[in-house]
Amino acid sequence: MILKEPIFFEPEFKEKIWGGQKLRSFGYDIPSPNTGECWAFAAHQNGQSIVKNGVFKGLSLGELWNNNRYLFGGISGVKFPLLTKILDAADDLSVQVHPDDFYANIHGNDSGKTECWYIIDCEDEAEITIGHNGNSKEELIALIENRQWDKLLRKVKVKPGDFFFVPSGTIHAIGKGILILETQQNSDTTYRVYDFDRRDKEGNLRDLHIKQSIEVTTIPSAPPVNNYLYEDFGELKVTTFLQCDFFTVRKWKLEGRKGLDQPFPFILVSVIQGEGTIIKNRNEYFFKKGDHFLLPSNFGEFALSGEAEMIVSHL
Repeated sequence: MILKEPIFFEPEFKEKIWGGQKLRSFGYDIPSPNTGECWAFAAHQNGQSIVKNGVFKGLSLGELWNNNRYLFGGISGVKFPLLTKILDAADDLSVQVHPDDFYANIHGNDSGKTECWYIIDCEDEAEITIGHNGNSKEELIALIENRQWDKLLRKVKVKPGDFFFVPSGTIHAIGKGILILETQQNSDTTYRVYDFDRRDKEGNLRDLHIKQSIEVTTIPSAPPVNNYLYEDFGELKVTTFLQCDFFTVRKWKLEGRKGLDQPFPFILVSVIQGEGTIIKNRNEYFFKKGDHFLLPSNFGEFALSGEAEMIVSHL
């Protein structure tokens, strides 16, 4: 069986202590004024996005993966490999680090977590934490134990359109006033290093995971490096931000009509600006800012028409 239509998804939303209300700008009916995360493409035990259209309407992405693997080119794996989020950081996120697959598999039932960030929007002077200044494990431990955060953490100012690769083992944090699209391995494993001594709704300090953080942090920390590939196809400008073992991430900037092909097991598309139409076999499928759609395996040739910006990922 071959499905020749795009699959649109309804996200799941997560309330966070650091969340805000900027996700409303995508047309979402967010559940609270502290909504921190939109799980756009999610097939995890902690969250599932739901099909909005077509023959699979009402099914979760996880159910599609488990029961209709032909949609994904028949690729192997117990769980869907990717997770796409939009995050609204109304306040600073905790300083944290994620394990690789080897450590995660030994110490739990989740996978490792390599991720990347596209800055959709941000306040002036907004910054992220990415990397650390510990030159040895002993120095890293000493800086953490002595709470010398200014000395330990590397911070970078950001602007809309910036992109950052955050491999597992990287100490990092999204700063206040940043709206970000995150593409990552399908994992929800996070080890907190520091959380500004914040308390939860019950007044308790949030848990830290110092031992695990030290065990998984890469030492020394390499500075971020970006080697983008820009391609101009007339009505479609393509920026390839990253190609790694876990995913490829691109930006499509559509300015008119452009014919394309879908050669991958699947493609995930998140619309971050504008609107347009997917044209396939004389059928047209409208999309707008805030939509998320999957182009399944063997989708073949199609066209896009409109004025829009999209973040696209695939294996």
